[in-house]
Amino acid sequence: MASRKVDYSDKNVLLIDSSGNLRSTIYYMLRELGVKNLKAATVNEKVLQLIEEEQFDIILLGHNSSDAVTGMQLLEEARFRGYIRPTAGWIFMTSDASQEVVLHAIDSRPDDLLTRPFSIDELKNRLDQLVLRKQVLRPVEQSVEVGDLEGAVLACDDIPRHDPNIDYARRIKAILLIQLGRADEAYEVLEPIFWQDPDKDTGLCMAQALIGMQRLNEAGDLLDSLIENYPLLIAAYDLRAQVHEKSGDMEQARETLKVATAKAPLGIPRQMELGRVATQTRVLELAEGAYRKSIVLGRRSCYRSPEPYLRLANIRRLEMKSADSRRQIELRNDLDAILNNAEYNFSKDPALKVRTALLRAQASEDMGEQDEARRLSEEAQRRNAALSQPLQLERERLSLSGDPVPVLEPEPEHDSAREAPRQVRRDPDMSDKVNRLGVKHYLAGKGSQAIRYFGLAIEYDPGNVPALLNLAQMFLEAARDQEAKRDERLKMVDRYLRLTDRLPLEAVEKLRQSQLKTFRRMPLSELPEGSLGVLLR
Repeated sequence: MASRKVDYSDKNVLLIDSSGNLRSTIYYMLRELGVKNLKAATVNEKVLQLIEEEQFDIILLGHNSSDAVTGMQLLEEARFRGYIRPTAGWIFMTSDASQEVVLHAIDSRPDDLLTRPFSIDELKNRLDQLVLRKQVLRPVEQSVEVGDLEGAVLACDDIPRHDPNIDYARRIKAILLIQLGRADEAYEVLEPIFWQDPDKDTGLCMAQALIGMQRLNEAGDLLDSLIENYPLLIAAYDLRAQVHEKSGDMEQARETLKVATAKAPLGIPRQMELGRVATQTRVLELAEGAYRKSIVLGRRSCYRSPEPYLRLANIRRLEMKSADSRRQIELRNDLDAILNNAEYNFSKDPALKVRTALLRAQASEDMGEQDEARRLSEEAQRRNAALSQPLQLERERLSLSGDPVPVLEPEPEHDSAREAPRQVRRDPDMSDKVNRLGVKHYLAGKGSQAIRYFGLAIEYDPGNVPALLNLAQMFLEAARDQEAKRDERLKMVDRYLRLTDRLPLEAVEKLRQSQLKTFRRMPLSELPEGSLGVLLR
């Protein structure tokens, strides 16, 4: 696949590296490969704003563990904030090939990982493979980028079977189906691929599908096999812990997470999971270690939050229950110090005051101090009532106490998941972008996908006149060309034209509307063949 010639002249590329010498070397490598639109920047927090504001096709991100702001932090935060667009290709570059760094980078899912130093030939090979894959999957990733998962599933089916990326596309399709609550369909896509070539990434997707279908024993067996064959496949440990927990075996869930965090200790979400499960199984020393590690890691992470402080304070509360009176005083003082530290470090979090009051109330109640517990509970209620989005206090009490709560919410039934309306925020700029994507699909002969994009454009902006007229034209052409559902399609034409009557139109839009209304009054058999007009861009 990478032997095909790749043209980089139209690619917008961003190179980020803190080392001036390395940055300069890679810069000239990229120039030699034909990259014309190239920006170079050092690793700092301002780069995130550049990534958010400008659309790059390729981002090469260097990492140096000694930097004040590291490439790892930028990668993690870009993923956390949603700045990593599906259509963009991210390559993570590091001179530190240690296990913990590489595994932590994989958690943030870059498209590729390069260990420095590397030659221009190796860089070209990786870039070629990435760009060719992105070109093939562009319709899929454009749909994902605008939130049209159904359209992305359909776009996966358009990729030719002989294309080298077909198995990758099928895996993407399966992931999308799982997200849509259609795990059974995802499994049907994956099963023949996996048994023909037991790829680890396909195996992970299959396990997710089996979990979604509640076939937990099969999922567990598959994940055990993956862990045995790929002992550094940390995502398999995460899923295995989920299966253990769903099966009611919290001790095994704890031990699985313990192994995973020992292999990949830099991920805060995994450390917090270990702390939660260890607390529920009352292995408090293990839980305390996980929460303390989360606090240290959080000093320079987008995952920084008061959560590990609260969980650590709760460890002290649990220890107080079985301690003698002298030790209880020490533990109580430590609990208060931890909570005070949390309130100091997160002083702008108004909900934190509610949660610390709840935890202190629980500790007082455990010690038989009923009046103090009542006072603190009332304080929590007062503070909660003043919040713009009040907390569910009973659920917060359960969560903070370390008792089992439904952390993994019950999944909706497949039918209701399919029928649930997708919430789309109003965004005129995104509406125009999606409408243009619809035009591209229409011109490529992909009518059903074009209709989906035009419909999504109207969800983003109900007053998008070009999108409304585009839909009217498409339904009119469909009614002309196919007898099935002809009456329904004509009703849709009338509906979209009526909607445009209520909106202010520019001159070109009025002309287009008039043209379509003229066509609508004609018998379908007399309509010209092919396109009834140039879709509005």
